[in-house]
Amino acid sequence: MDKLKVIYLGCTNFSKKILLDILNTSQETVDVKAIFSIPQEFDINYSKEAVKNYTYANMKQIADVEGIDYFEIDHSLNKKITSFKEEIEKYDPDVILVMGWYYMIPESIRKLAKMGAWGIHASLLPKYAGGAPLVWAMINGEDKTGTTLFRLDDGVDDGDIISQKTVLIEDTDTIDELYKKITSESSKMLINALTNISSITFLKQKKEEIQIYDQRSPEDGKVDLTWDKKKIYDFIRAQSYPYPGAFIELDNGCRMIFEKVRIERKK
Repeated sequence: MDKLKVIYLGCTNFSKKILLDILNTSQETVDVKAIFSIPQEFDINYSKEAVKNYTYANMKQIADVEGIDYFEIDHSLNKKITSFKEEIEKYDPDVILVMGWYYMIPESIRKLAKMGAWGIHASLLPKYAGGAPLVWAMINGEDKTGTTLFRLDDGVDDGDIISQKTVLIEDTDTIDELYKKITSESSKMLINALTNISSITFLKQKKEEIQIYDQRSPEDGKVDLTWDKKKIYDFIRAQSYPYPGAFIELDNGCRMIFEKVRIERKK
């Protein structure tokens, strides 16, 4: 059986963990032909200034160690994914894996792979599509979330679902702990799909049920002390490390940033 030819797109710790798991467990069945990544600070249409990737991973280091071709997308230099259409086509990929990414993948690129482009979104789609799904789920006080492997389409996280896994949000979880749980489950889910690719099925999403949430910026972390205690608690832990943190403004022009908080009853 021929190896599955893969083009890999990623730029986060999530991307790095999943790629390393594929390389460590699936080299007999999966051939990663090329890695595409994005700089830690990058231009994107929803922000007038460059956006910082707070969970950035240097994917070039993996490419160098493993001898995999490497390309970098940089919109500030007009180097978009479509700029590399000919290079991708030459690899004749079976699937394009988009794992931790910030740009839409146009149809002209997706159709270069026999099975299209697959992504993983850290929610139980159609819930919490769009930006920062784990942060939003925790802010909203959810007790569970999940991860979805799906085939990319023209809209935001609206493609056909391949697989899903539910993950509990414990009361004591920080966003970093939840992120790690999601990453682990996502990796196992993807590798299972890749190693059983002949038997996977695609389930269409009900696009009218998709909930699209906005991306978040550091300025969105301001705490409103009039909120109830549970909302403040969830808001703070949702934006703790590795994110910039929830904060209040002080009279001297400084900010007090909260990394951890607990609720205690008065004795």
